[in-house]
Amino acid sequence: MNTHVVNFQSDPLDAALAVGLKDLWYPVCPSGFVKDSPISLRRLGYKIVLWRDAAGQVHALEDHCPHRGAPLSLGVNLGDRIACPYHGVEVRCDGTVTRVPGNPGCKLEGSRPTRMFHATEANGAVFLFNSAAPQIDTPPPLRLPEQLTSPEWSSFLCYTEWGCDYRYVVDNVIDPMHGAYLHKQSHSMAEGEISAEFQIRDTDTGFFFEKKGQRNVNFDWTEWIDTGIHLMRLEIPYPKTGGPGGNFTIVGSYTPITSEAAGVFHWRCRKLTGWQRDTWRFLYKNRLEQRHWHVLEQDRVAVENMEPDANQREHLYAHDMGIVRLRRHLKGLAKQQLERLAPKA
Repeated sequence: MNTHVVNFQSDPLDAALAVGLKDLWYPVCPSGFVKDSPISLRRLGYKIVLWRDAAGQVHALEDHCPHRGAPLSLGVNLGDRIACPYHGVEVRCDGTVTRVPGNPGCKLEGSRPTRMFHATEANGAVFLFNSAAPQIDTPPPLRLPEQLTSPEWSSFLCYTEWGCDYRYVVDNVIDPMHGAYLHKQSHSMAEGEISAEFQIRDTDTGFFFEKKGQRNVNFDWTEWIDTGIHLMRLEIPYPKTGGPGGNFTIVGSYTPITSEAAGVFHWRCRKLTGWQRDTWRFLYKNRLEQRHWHVLEQDRVAVENMEPDANQREHLYAHDMGIVRLRRHLKGLAKQQLERLAPKA
């Protein structure tokens, strides 16, 4: 046995990170996934049922009836609540049992045993607040960057699922250097040096990891953002054939599904209005989107084919200091979470 390999399954910090840190917002699926009929998704260490009420609002609960544990997702949508298919127990969207038809007036009625998730929708995705507590009345607001909130920006959501731990996706995005190699045949990443010096520049909400002396040439920088949701932002320079709007901005967020699957959300954005917005959206759908999927597929194949313990057997060098910085930061957040949630002596 290699005694130098950390048993990350028993590491409490790794265990906390593996299912996603608490008290943060996460995108969990495109909005179109959630219809009137309940659906079940595994996310963030839970099996979650999502459905829409008559007004179209999304609700989410742990997909577990408090009576016997049957999946609520197989039940009946009653608007703000679901009736379990097994014995008809009705559970409201805040986790409260409102009716036990087989035993009216029992202790289960009126109790609030089911974990609930505050849900909101933005930019074509459903976001859930991953609270440490089973129920909270008011979550913090979802704070997204201007690329996803300003009317001056236009964006498309690209969603896919990769067969790997979500942290491998994060490592891939915080590593601009791979663009000069893995994506060197790309229409937008064929230029620039194949070696570089990097620097870290702190911001109020995170940090930039960027190449020294090279900007607007290739995949030259990544920004890590923490505004109550963990996001990553980068820019890809566009040739003139890419239409109006300047550089192409990507905003990403990555959500654990299981230890071997990740929800990968990328919003592809450009800053433009009027006819330029219409022109770019037409070009994107008819010519550019297929190219971007090709680039993303290169990343997926590389990352999915890494061994599950690949990040435990690395030999990092200077251009990996962004990975090192971000891993340390996330472990620090996991440590703070464990200390905050530890039972008081």
